[in-house]
Amino acid sequence: MSLGHCHPEVSAAFIDKISRYAHLSNYFLDEDCIYVADKLVSFSGKKGKVFFTNSGTEATEAALKAVKKISTACKNKIVFLKNGFHGRTLGALSVNGFENLTGQFMPLLGNTVCLNINDCEELDKYMLENAQNTAAMFVEPIQGSGGVLPLTREFAQKIEKYHKECRFLLISDEVQAGLGRTGKIYSYQNYPLDPDIITLAKSLGGGLPLGAAVFLEESGNILKDPDHGSTFAPNPVALAGARVITDKIPEVVEGVNEKSEYLKKKLEPLTCENIAEVRGMGLMLGAVMEKPVENLLKKGVDNFILLNLVRKSIIRLLPALNITFQQIDEMAEKLLIVLKE
Repeated sequence: MSLGHCHPEVSAAFIDKISRYAHLSNYFLDEDCIYVADKLVSFSGKKGKVFFTNSGTEATEAALKAVKKISTACKNKIVFLKNGFHGRTLGALSVNGFENLTGQFMPLLGNTVCLNINDCEELDKYMLENAQNTAAMFVEPIQGSGGVLPLTREFAQKIEKYHKECRFLLISDEVQAGLGRTGKIYSYQNYPLDPDIITLAKSLGGGLPLGAAVFLEESGNILKDPDHGSTFAPNPVALAGARVITDKIPEVVEGVNEKSEYLKKKLEPLTCENIAEVRGMGLMLGAVMEKPVENLLKKGVDNFILLNLVRKSIIRLLPALNITFQQIDEMAEKLLIVLKE
């Protein structure tokens, strides 16, 4: 929720649209669809096309179909990273780096390769042997479910080097880290990365289901009618909220890094209360605990703070981008209370 719950302009846009219609046949094009698509493409500084979806998983599926369409018998490998998360459908699970989620659904898509994040030596070795056989690579510039773990700059540089040399599709998963959360409109813009496809969802719809696969430059010509489709995407009510959000993101993103530094300073006292490290970018931070805390989420609720725990010992902090400094103070105070308990 980039702008928090019940932002007045987002709520007003929802109400206005649903008073007109809640659904359109895909024979018709909603004006907000054109507007939001143009915004999402313009944020990249390139030309492109947008396929709207109902979720991040569906955005991954749209990207996977594009990859499958350009794949050949020789160039068909899809690379993804361990502890990367791209969704839960069978296709998305095929590039999901969590073995506990994928194991019981094997076999999934073939020709997928899992590499370790930030392991430059392993990436070099793989590319030395398979560069010409690689059709695509999926990457989160900062892993969310994987532990709020950013790419190193060196690793990102190597990804882009091989991307340019070997001409595979690079897909940047911005479902969680995109739309201003890391201090840039898209999180890949913190790195020397130049993706062909961007996947989006979560905050895009202002709380209603809405995702998007943004196909940039030449990748926009891969899928053609009727290669892909959706009955309910893009939902016009969700699009109305997305119009407000995409309008406001450029102004709120300007304060994200300042608030990030303020929040990090407020979290410093927590290093005496089981927190070993605070990592991440912008307002996507992870407080890494030295040891798990029993009933942490319940303790949080009892103290009126909703916490999100990943990998059992990392508290994932994802406040609204328009959070106030006073609210940051309150959040840090409550978190300290919870950890002391």
